[in-house]
Parts: sequence; structure tokens; C-alpha cells
Amino acid sequence: MTGVVDVHTHVVPNGWPDLATECGGDGWPWLKATSEREAIIMIRDVPFRTVDSSCWDPAVRHADMDADGVDVQVVSPTPVFFGYDRPAAQAVKLARIFNDLTLKLTADDPRLVPFCQVPLQDPAAACAEVDRCLAAGFRGVEIGNHVGDRDLDDAGIAEFLQHCASVGAPVFVHPWDMPEGPRLERWMARWLTGMPAETHLSALALILGGVLDRVPDTLRLAFAHGGGSFPFWLGRADNAWERRGDIVRGRSTRPPSAYTDRFYVDSVVFSEPALRLLVDTMGEDRVLMGTDYPYPLGERPAGAVIRNASFLTAAQRDKLLSGNAWRFLTGAP
Repeated sequence: MTGVVDVHTHVVPNGWPDLATECGGDGWPWLKATSEREAIIMIRDVPFRTVDSSCWDPAVRHADMDADGVDVQVVSPTPVFFGYDRPAAQAVKLARIFNDLTLKLTADDPRLVPFCQVPLQDPAAACAEVDRCLAAGFRGVEIGNHVGDRDLDDAGIAEFLQHCASVGAPVFVHPWDMPEGPRLERWMARWLTGMPAETHLSALALILGGVLDRVPDTLRLAFAHGGGSFPFWLGRADNAWERRGDIVRGRSTRPPSAYTDRFYVDSVVFSEPALRLLVDTMGEDRVLMGTDYPYPLGERPAGAVIRNASFLTAAQRDKLLSGNAWRFLTGAP
């Protein structure tokens, strides 16, 4: 398989049913239309995010992809719809609604590769939903980086990752539900500092919690947003693992840097020096082009930092724009 792949894009289906009626409970997100092309995601009566038709109209996505030189997008849920804080029965219904709508949006479109969502708070239900979705045509699954205080080394979440490894479902981990507080409510600080920190913490949990020692290397997993601050502070983690192993090592058998060949990161880091660090730290086979399309903090034009990076060879650039993503999606060598 060939072609430039954007592994990190999101969808907001248009016209979902009343979630309180369909799922039970209250306080669900709803979509407030402001024009034919724009709407606001609402949480109760509070605006969460303004979105436009690029979130739900394949024609708009295709036009943007053509303009940016992208052949394929991996289309994943928007994390605000995960519903991990809900009772599992409600989250199962929620996942089915949004997954079925996403499949309709991407149906028979080889340029849009759908990733599903699952009720991750219930491992058995999450495994059942990913199986249902794979059978229906999904290619993988996006999960949040934690469920409440349970991180990726939680026994139930590790059980789900083990299942994904066994059925060949690639897993895209996206930060969500960042800490709140007065110091984080200015300047979009929850997104500018909270997302990198959340991703860093979950990468460490995957390693120090021993998940990568227990789950086979058939697990194909990628972290969004360049792995957050993990690549920059990997040396600090190794130093702590060696010098304070009594506290830091957890259930891992090797220092954190020994596990960088077990997962991928996307390229949403926005500058050439940051991309160089990412490639130097993770390796040229472990970085995937991603943009966070269509949201305003995403990279446009897609892949611009990779295409313009002076330190990359042509072969390395091809890996980051295409080859690595196809290995992540298909498991091909």
C-alpha cells in the first residue's frame, strides 16, 4: 500500500439522536447548529467547541486533503464523546451510536479509514465493541489515555490492549480529560501543557506498569501529539530508573528507552527541531504523519514540517509520510 497518510484526524457526525433518550442519563453533548456549515458542540448549556462541515462532510475533507497532498485520513472520534465517566451500559449505547454514524460517513470511501470508540471503563464490553466494529469495516480503535484514575497499566485496560493485539486492531491513544484549575484555564493551557503531560504520563504507565513486558509485540499502538513530553524527558526517566529503581522501575524489566520500538508517535510537534528530536529519540520507523485535522490547533498544510525538514533524507521522509503509517495500520513488516 502507498500514499500519504494522516493518522490523526477527528470526526463529529452530524445529526446524532438525543442521547438522553437513547442512552439514559442527562448532561450529554449535543450539537447546536448555527448555519448550514457551522455548529457548536454543547455540554448542557455550555459551548465546548465550534466546528464546521469539515467534521462531517467527506467532500470538504477530500478538498482539504487534495490541497495538502494527503491521500488517506485515519478518521477517529472526538474525545469529548468517549463517555468514560458514564455507567458502562450507557457508554456501550453511546459508542454504538457514534460508531455506526462514523461508518456511514466513511462507507465505501477508500480515502477515509475509520477508527472506532469503545466503552473502555468496561473491558469486556470494550472488547465486544471493537470486535463488532472490526467486523463492520473499522480498521482500528481510538482510546483516551486514561479512565478516571486508571491509566494504561490498569488491569482492565491492559486486558483490552491484549485483546487488540490478538485481533490485530491498531490502537491510537489520544489525551483527554485534562486537569482543570485556575492556572490551567488561561491561554488554553489545558491543551498547551495538559495534553503533553497526560500523554507523557500514559506512555510511562505503559512501560513502568509492565504492560509492554506482558503484551506481545503484535500490539500496534500510537500516541498522539508526538508522544507529548515523553520524548524530550526520556533521558530523565532512564536516569531515574537506574538511580532510583526501588521507586521508579515498577513492573518494567528494562529502562524506558528500551521500549521505544514498541509504539509509534505522530508528528504533531510543529517545528523542525522538535521533529528532529522525535526522530532521534523514537527512531525513523516510529514516527507517523498526523495533523489533528480539522481542529484549529492542528497542522496545516498537513505534513508541512516533515516535507520541509532539512535533516530528513528522501527515504526517511517517505517513511514518515507513508510507509510507517501503513505498517501501523496493517501490521505488514
